[in-house]
Amino acid sequence: MEFAVTDVPEKGRFEARDESGALAGVLTYQMTGPIVVYTHTEVDPAFEGQGAGSALAAAAMDDARAKSRTVVPMCPFVAEWLDKHPAYESLVARNTRRVK
Repeated sequence: MEFAVTDVPEKGRFEARDESGALAGVLTYQMTGPIVVYTHTEVDPAFEGQGAGSALAAAAMDDARAKSRTVVPMCPFVAEWLDKHPAYESLVARNTRRVK
């Protein structure tokens, strides 16, 4: 399934929507200057296992890269997703990586 992901800065989150416009999931964040902290990812149970969470993580990381931001992945889902996508490693604040 394809998801459209948009940044909704007034809510401090990225939103993933399916083809019908239904909200599939959100990835929340907090900004401090050039640092973005990804705090929580939540996918609607109806969309679990269909790639909504991955679409959110990829869009958030692409946004951070485009805006030259440093990422602090406090959200366990984002931290695990980053472990599988080393191309984004240079964006991550090294001393804030979660310990498994």
